[in-house]
Formats: sequence, structure tokens, C-alpha cells
Amino acid sequence: MPTLRQLEYLVALDELAHFGRAAARCHVSQPTLSQQLKQLEERLGVTLVERGTPPAMTPTGRELARRARQVLTEVEEIRRLAEQSRCGMAGTIRFGVTPTLGPYLMPSAILHLHRDFPDLKLYIREGIPDQQLAELARGELDMMLAPLPVAEPGLHIEPLFREPLQLVGPPDHKLATMKVREPEDLAGEAVLSIDPAHHLHRQTEAMCGELGAYLLRDYQGTSLDSVRQMAGSGLGLAFLPELYLRAETGGEDMVTRLDIEGWSATRSIAAVWRERTALSETYAEIAQLIADHARRLLA
Repeated sequence: MPTLRQLEYLVALDELAHFGRAAARCHVSQPTLSQQLKQLEERLGVTLVERGTPPAMTPTGRELARRARQVLTEVEEIRRLAEQSRCGMAGTIRFGVTPTLGPYLMPSAILHLHRDFPDLKLYIREGIPDQQLAELARGELDMMLAPLPVAEPGLHIEPLFREPLQLVGPPDHKLATMKVREPEDLAGEAVLSIDPAHHLHRQTEAMCGELGAYLLRDYQGTSLDSVRQMAGSGLGLAFLPELYLRAETGGEDMVTRLDIEGWSATRSIAAVWRERTALSETYAEIAQLIADHARRLLA
């Protein structure tokens, strides 16, 4: 039977497509990794790797690496479940979150988590939700916060809270001088957004279509701060999340809120983890604490 170490070597080579880098990740020499993979092939009676430059996985190798990744994830969860049984809520959780939410929610949420579970550690990784969902499915993340909808198969989705999205613009914008703003007043207005890889960009595009505004595609922010600053300079309007506007690290200096009569928008945030994980109860407890904290912040 294959050993866990051989499966680890195979997964590393599949992901890195380079013997040297795969060996470095696994903390072994390149000859050791190559020799162990050769033994695995001999034991199974199939070719898993075409040894060229760069090396390429055979179809059988790719499928075996996919299944090996699942096995290694399950083994790690067994180890962590045993640790949790001994120590309660303890250990390190690899936690993914979008940069349009994480910096404005997680600092205060972590204070509450640490107060209630001092032996629990969160390894926070910010990233694009679509990419992090793939990392979660591969076992590279344990859980994450993501805007809905989420359509990745094999994942448990736990809706947590709805966050208002606020229209903002510079204080001297013509809309800022109106006592009442109607949806039709947005027709033809330029709107800024963050990079298209973010779910918030797609939602902003949809809101522009609903209101008759147009999205500035030549001026896209790399962060919510850059979007706010461009809006404050008069380049366009922007839809910004409520938690960002309330946060010390965000804020609404240089822009003003432009409430629209009879119209509002929100985004839904969910916690996501793999279905049938051994640590689902732990993840559910973390998710509930974050949801309760977010609701308090938004109250």
C-alpha cells in the first residue's frame, strides 16, 4: 500500500510541477522524493509521472493525486479532532476571507474568539473568494467567509448575516445637495468599483444596471480604500460595505453617504467549510460567534 509520505510527495509534485520545489515543500532531498515516487509507481504497477522538463502527471497520476489530497486532508482532520478532544477548542484554523470584509470585521471578532477560546489560533489568509473556495475544496484552507452565492460542490454553506451596501460620493457632488434622492437620479452617473475578480465588483455592476448608472471600467480600485479615495476626488460614485464605512481602518472621511429614497442594497456573507469534515462542530461554533459579532456591529 502507498505510504502517507508517498502520497504527500505525489500531491506536492502535482501542484508544483517541479521536483526540486516539491522536495523543498516536503523537506526532503530531490533524489529522495524522486525515488519514493518511483517506488510508488512500482508498487501500484502504473506510471504516475512523465519525467520531462517540466515533469507532467499522467491521467492516472492526476486522479491519484486528487484522491491523495482528500486522504491527506482527512488524516490531518483526524489528528486535529483528537487534539481538540484532549484540549477543547484548540489548534490552528486556516481561515480565508475576502479583503473587502476581513480587515473591517476580523480584528474585533478575533478579540472575542481569543477571549472565549484562548487556545484556538486563526491563520488568516486574505484572497479572492473564487480562488479561496478552490483552495478550501483542495484542503489548503479549513474554513472561510465568502459573499453569497457560493456554488462550489462538496462544501457546507452557513449563511451568517446581511451587510448593507452604501452609495457614497464627494461632499460637493450634485446628488449630495439634494434633500431627497430618487433611483432615477442615478441615471447616467459614473460609478467606481474594485477589481473585477471580486464578487463586490459583479454586484456593483448589477446595481449600476438596476439604477441606470454606468460602471467606470478604466478606473478600478485595488482595495476599498482606493475606491473611496477615487470617489472622494470626484472621479465617480461608489458602493461601499457598511462595516468598512464604520471601521477605524476604513471610514467615510472625504466621502458622504447618498441615501436613495425607496432603494437599498445588501450583500449576504456566509461561512463555508467542507462537507462531512470531522471538525464541522468547531467551524459552526466559530461561524456563530462571528455572525453574532457582525450583527452587533451592524445594529
